[in-house]
Amino acid sequence: MPPEASAPHPRLAVIGAGLAGCAFAAQLLRRGWPAPISLWEAGRGPGGRASTRHSRRDPQQRADHGAPLINVCTEPPPALLAPLLAGGWIEPWLEPCARLDASGALQPIGAEPLLQGSRYRGRGGMEQVCRGFLALAGAGCTLHSSQLVQRLEPLAGGGWRLLGRAGEHMADADWLVLSGTLLVHPRGQALLGAAPAPLAAVAASDPELAAALQTIAALGAEPHSNLIWLLEGTAAAPWLALPFRLLEFDAGAQRRWGLWRVSIQPGAQGRCAVVAHSSAALAADHLQTVGSGSAAARLPGVRPDPEREQALIAHLTAAVQAALATWLPDAHGQPPPGERQLMRWGAAFPRGEGLPVALSVCARSRLAFCGDYLAGPGFGRAEGAWRSAELLAERLVELLRAPGAAGVHSAAQGTQEHG
Repeated sequence: MPPEASAPHPRLAVIGAGLAGCAFAAQLLRRGWPAPISLWEAGRGPGGRASTRHSRRDPQQRADHGAPLINVCTEPPPALLAPLLAGGWIEPWLEPCARLDASGALQPIGAEPLLQGSRYRGRGGMEQVCRGFLALAGAGCTLHSSQLVQRLEPLAGGGWRLLGRAGEHMADADWLVLSGTLLVHPRGQALLGAAPAPLAAVAASDPELAAALQTIAALGAEPHSNLIWLLEGTAAAPWLALPFRLLEFDAGAQRRWGLWRVSIQPGAQGRCAVVAHSSAALAADHLQTVGSGSAAARLPGVRPDPEREQALIAHLTAAVQAALATWLPDAHGQPPPGERQLMRWGAAFPRGEGLPVALSVCARSRLAFCGDYLAGPGFGRAEGAWRSAELLAERLVELLRAPGAAGVHSAAQGTQEHG
């Protein structure tokens, strides 16, 4: 979908409609960005690792299969928090939570970083957080779902061309924001089945981009394999009676059961979703096993294996039943009812130093970054993704206000001439 040649302002494309991409679009437009923003997402809708999965058989059955909540630990709160609350998109998360030790006993949550501070969840599912951001962005942002951007190419006059699976032209942009690292991290080569982008030549003339790419390449990632277990009626009742809604596993418990977290999510009319996140160690042993219905299964370099998928689903199911046998003795060892699915997050949490904020805007290349992989408050968590997005929006607004700075105002004209 080529842009109109008469566009008077810089055209901006955002890759990834997770928390960072959606929050960035909302904040940038609320701060006066004068041009439309296109948002490109490989999944079926917004959310990313904070999305909601709906049952194939029952639309009223849903599960937050990634982040069950967002916690804000630092002050001041994000600028978009109050508008989301006022719009009814999110609500405080007040459910009971606990920590399981290796003996199977419950302990206080302690210093678990993902449970500190003020906690919030999407009202009606975590996907509502990103839908709220997009509502705040308004008509200035267009979401393109189920659109995998497989390759980026620099345009002769500045800016970027987005290409799809078969090399088809998806869009041109004067500025590009990457809210994830897939297109620039080395592991993206294998997942996308090709070199993600010919960035070496661009980086050779842009020291900031060269430094940013080097830092991103050094980032590690912690994987998780997630079991989604949908229950209803009499099968759901004992799970809903558990004394916790969120159960964390300490290091010993993770080694014993191979689980990191179990989330109990009540649904409509007595339904219930159980979402179990594996330990990083167990997920590392099953990195090649993906859920056949997940967005990851559609990446060119991924080959789903239904037999291995079902084996891992059975393994995780048995681990959950064994870990919770104290409270659910009748479920342990019994054939599991309900619909079960698998999601694999090959890079659930970034590990390393993080990308410095100073490298989040590579003005010469008209390329910028936001996401939980940015260094700073909330690194590796949803809060970090959100805050990095708002901070990037402020930085680009300042560039916009400086006439001619970094080619912001000349970008549109250059791309029209050479794109």
